[in-house]
Amino acid sequence: MTRTDLNPTAASLLGFLHAGEASGYELLGFAEAFIGDFWSLTRSQVYRELGALDERGLVVAGATGTRSRRPYTLTDAGREAFAEWMAQPPETEQIRYPLLLTLAFGAHLDTGRLLEYVERHRAAHEQRLAGYLDAEKQGGLDPYQRATMRFGIHYERAALAWMSELPDILAEVPEVPEVPEVPEVPEVRR
Repeated sequence: MTRTDLNPTAASLLGFLHAGEASGYELLGFAEAFIGDFWSLTRSQVYRELGALDERGLVVAGATGTRSRRPYTLTDAGREAFAEWMAQPPETEQIRYPLLLTLAFGAHLDTGRLLEYVERHRAAHEQRLAGYLDAEKQGGLDPYQRATMRFGIHYERAALAWMSELPDILAEVPEVPEVPEVPEVPEVRR
């Protein structure tokens, strides 16, 4: 089995189930609390993956209980699949940052509006940084959780430093920015 046989969402669910039986709702809560700032899982992804993991024999779905919650338990095959997934090197990250995408097309937007967007994002990054620093101060993290937390702290500090540079960088933009022209595509002869 290679890393491609188990997608990251499925692998994270198997990782969380190492701690014991959990419902899809609980697994979504674990994901939001522990990896939500750097790896997003949607409710539909969680339930879809749990169904697929159950079909593959990597988890066992229990009886549906109160509030339609169904507990899932990790199987030995699930432990093995997770161990094999962990033994493979992770793929290179891809930045998916909506503000950065908007900034890339900033020539089509008023600079003042763009800086308003930046300030909204700054507040979110400051809040996350404060949360990470508070969690680190409280302690109780194992070395792996602490290493992950330190990345979050460095990331938030870097994002905030970058945001502080943007007003000066965007001040260089002429009042009426020139929108880059799209090169003409040569006509194809038949």
